[in-house]
Amino acid sequence: MDELIDILDSEGKPTGKTAMKSEAHRKGWFHPTVHIWLYTANGRLLLQQRARTKDIHPLLWDVSVAGHIGAGEAIEISAIREIQEEIGLTVPPEALEKIGVFKSMQKPSDELMDYEFHHTFLCELKEPLHHLKKQESEVEDLKLISLIQFSQETWGLANLGKYVPHSIEYYKTVIKEIKKRL
Repeated sequence: MDELIDILDSEGKPTGKTAMKSEAHRKGWFHPTVHIWLYTANGRLLLQQRARTKDIHPLLWDVSVAGHIGAGEAIEISAIREIQEEIGLTVPPEALEKIGVFKSMQKPSDELMDYEFHHTFLCELKEPLHHLKKQESEVEDLKLISLIQFSQETWGLANLGKYVPHSIEYYKTVIKEIKKRL
């Protein structure tokens, strides 16, 4: 789905310009996104398998919930909206814990430059997996995986081709922040 988004400079600062997401991806313009990692009290992480119809990294496993921040939309409102849309879960704003903003530059093809600043949150998942309702156009599958297994599979990027290729630093930060909360 194409949507109007804010354009950022290479340092993540607003430029005052907006564009359609498709144009930003075609021209390699930086823009803001939200990433929400959901974890359980017993050390499991909710992963989302990206839909097979996605332009970027179809069928790879990724962050629990992610999405673009609409033009002029508050970051936390975007995070709450994306959680509701992608997995059918209503989360209050106070359940979100921001752990940082991460610059990401991926170029899956000559026509597609995905340059983003991920506003990244953690949120404890208190609902069982079978209560979640995946958005078919975005999400192929959902699963819970132990934090230990996820750590082993992402820190050394041992499973290239299974996970979206975020930086090792990004994955390490997410894992360390979740461990602090267990």
